Amino acid sequence: MAEFPSKVSTRTSSPAQGAGASVSALRPDLGFLRSSLGALMLLQLVLGLLVWALIADTPYHLYPAYGWVMFVAVFLWLVTIVFFILYLFQLHMKLYMVPWPLVLMIFNVGATVLYITAFIACSAAVELTSLKGTRPYNQRAAASFFSCLVMIAYGVSSFFSFQAWRGGGSNAATSQMAGGYA
Repeated sequence: MAEFPSKVSTRTSSPAQGAGASVSALRPDLGFLRSSLGALMLLQLVLGLLVWALIADTPYHLYPAYGWVMFVAVFLWLVTIVFFILYLFQLHMKLYMVPWPLVLMIFNVGATVLYITAFIACSAAVELTSLKGTRPYNQRAAASFFSCLVMIAYGVSSFFSFQAWRGGGSNAATSQMAGGYA
């Protein structure tokens, strides 16, 4: 049997201070903000915030139609924030097993349908729940207008996410260079 050499030099080292923190640090991808997906998500966030803030400032709890509008606006606003953070910090690249173009397309189509119903409910209830010219009337009318704009923004996002899911005529190299968003 071979004997273990008696003179073996061993060295121990500790990791450099702060080296682990730089690997796990999340850096925002500013290119995402300049993309059509990033710009549309920002628009959806701002307009969605306007919708639910305008409704929340009125006595909406007295009317079921506005309860639905609030649910749709707040729920989709929160989910859009989650998607925005996922794409801004490129976390969708780390979760590669999820088919993100398909998930985003399904979300955008669902959000468009929900905002269609919220827009109709909000618009139909404005005159029935407020006196013309009063503050609640103006806020609810403005919420109807902004819910229409958000509905259109989600519709446009649905179109772009459908193109991204289908392939949109690009090849794998260009979609990899674009960071996974249009």
